[in-house]
Amino acid sequence: MRTGVVVALLLTATTLPAFAQSAKRDDPLQSERRKLEQTQKQLREQREKAAEARRKDEIRGLRGEISKLETSRGGQQEALARRLRTLYKIHAQGAALPLILTGADSVARGAVVRHLGSLASLDARVIREYRVTSDNLADRKEREETRQDELATLRAEAKREQAEVDRDAARRRILLTRVRDERAYHERMVGELTEASRRLETFIRDLQAKQRRLAKVPPARPPGDAPSVGFGELRGRLPWPTDGRVVSAFGPQVHPRFGTKTFRNGVDIEAAGGMDVAAVYAGHVVYTGWFKGYGNLIILDHGNEYYTLYAHVAEILVKEGDDVRQAQRIGTVGDTGSLAGPRLYFEVRYQGKPQDPEHWLRQRG
Repeated sequence: MRTGVVVALLLTATTLPAFAQSAKRDDPLQSERRKLEQTQKQLREQREKAAEARRKDEIRGLRGEISKLETSRGGQQEALARRLRTLYKIHAQGAALPLILTGADSVARGAVVRHLGSLASLDARVIREYRVTSDNLADRKEREETRQDELATLRAEAKREQAEVDRDAARRRILLTRVRDERAYHERMVGELTEASRRLETFIRDLQAKQRRLAKVPPARPPGDAPSVGFGELRGRLPWPTDGRVVSAFGPQVHPRFGTKTFRNGVDIEAAGGMDVAAVYAGHVVYTGWFKGYGNLIILDHGNEYYTLYAHVAEILVKEGDDVRQAQRIGTVGDTGSLAGPRLYFEVRYQGKPQDPEHWLRQRG
């Protein structure tokens, strides 16, 4: 991740930042999304709590019914046990037949038979009730077991969801820490580039003063329209310093991720490594060498306070003090001072102030 940030920064390594202002406010959409996620989480938790509460209420109700049914079945079992003991005694004495035969007359025997029939009906009803109670008890126990399983499932799902939320929160914390580290690194790099650009501005002013002293010319005229002589006559007609395409234009830039605002004083021309770098106009070589943030740098003085700068050069083919002609090969395209790949950084300056190079170079068909 840091490599991506370094590449993005080095793409602007030749930018002269006007100011470095990081966006401090959170994205409103991001804030609203967080609020929505929080609301959804609360609703989910409330639904889970409500479902768990319903299951607990159902389980409590079923347990109450089971307790009543067990009490009822216990009484029925005791009654059946008493009847079985009585029947056992009767069968031990020869079953019901002796009772019937002991009657003195038919009326007595009929009464015994009716009594035995009533007892048999009562026994049948007790057995039916016992079976119904047992069936109801089994049903309630089965339902209780089902609700317990559902409650366990709800708790397991809630635990899984909480674990996922915790994992997501941990990922977010790691990402936030990484982004904060990257932002701090980015801001530090922008600060370094700002300082490098200030050093370049000072260096160019010193070069101009030196050139004036050597040529014994008067100080610079007040800022205004560039003179239409020499270099100044060729606005929009200068040849390109190398064959390639502009990948970073002149002017204000905003970092797409951090919102840092900078000002690019030249253009980046993407070209194949080793391709020729040529002087756009005849001039005098006033500087060759390494410059922090720009790599290998060549500065040409074209007179009338016009300068051109060529940076990220791989091989410098001229030396300070040389006079060069237009289209003369002065170096080769490289990537010194940049990890963004082979490219040429090119500036045009008048009275030390940066000009948009594309306004000076001829239009391509």
